Amino acid sequence: MAADAPDADGDAGGRTDAGEGDSDAPHPAFEPYAAEPVPQAAVGAPGKDGALELTFASTEGGTQLVRDYATVPFHVSGTLGHDPHPDASTVFVQSPTGGVAQGDRHDIDVAVREDALAHVSTQSSTKVQTMERNYAAADATLSVASGGHLDYVPEPTILHADSRYYQDLTVEFESDATAVVGEVVVPGRLARGERFDFERYLSQVRAEGPDGLLFEDATHLTPAEADPRAPGVLGEYEIYGTLFVVDPDGDAVDSDALHEAVADHEARAGATELPNDAGVAVRALGDRAETVADALHAAWDRARRELIDAPAPEGRKY
Repeated sequence: MAADAPDADGDAGGRTDAGEGDSDAPHPAFEPYAAEPVPQAAVGAPGKDGALELTFASTEGGTQLVRDYATVPFHVSGTLGHDPHPDASTVFVQSPTGGVAQGDRHDIDVAVREDALAHVSTQSSTKVQTMERNYAAADATLSVASGGHLDYVPEPTILHADSRYYQDLTVEFESDATAVVGEVVVPGRLARGERFDFERYLSQVRAEGPDGLLFEDATHLTPAEADPRAPGVLGEYEIYGTLFVVDPDGDAVDSDALHEAVADHEARAGATELPNDAGVAVRALGDRAETVADALHAAWDRARRELIDAPAPEGRKY
């Protein structure tokens, strides 16, 4: 279910001529897909290479979004000021499309400058559509400067039948910086009876501090090759969620406290310390996305109170 991430070159897919596939795949497991052409709109065509850039800075009036740049399928309509912390700023990233399609390549860059506090999420779930050729990929880089804090907790990712999805996320920390990074994975449109019909899902997360690598983690699911419901993987459960509470320079949050926070929830959840005293990882399994998300939210709330003395945000996004 999770292990040290294999080496990857970090390239989320290069531009190609119309109708052609990738020249390089970001991970060896995706090389067989990379050469497959996408006839509707080729890799690198307008609308296929989405870019999102957000920069937050601390000001006298609190944290402000000082730079934003978005291309389809991303849209940013400004910030929200409803965060429980009075100095924090929130961005819900929107999408005018129906989801992630074959051949899509997304680049995400979120920077939190010194002493800024930011929360970035998505307005709704990310739907990874059915694919006949190629694959979809997202490459995200999050950077948090000294004294800054970032909550990067998107809504769940839903993997439709035959989808192939690769995401690579790197979090870069300066001294005294912290972050909470979460994800929930749904293995299909469950209401339609679609379960584990996707082809491949690979999510790699790495954190780097001033002195180098803090930890790496990977989730690689290939239902046709290995049943994700086997013992030691997801077992009897269908929904999988992870929350990384990264605090490289402090001990504000420990695994026992976060384990206690998730112990009484419907989802099966627990917490463990990250390597190099980097923080805590919380993992949750359940039969519904809501129960997994609720457990992770409880851990997020506990961690946030310790890290920045404010609870996690509540409320619907629509």
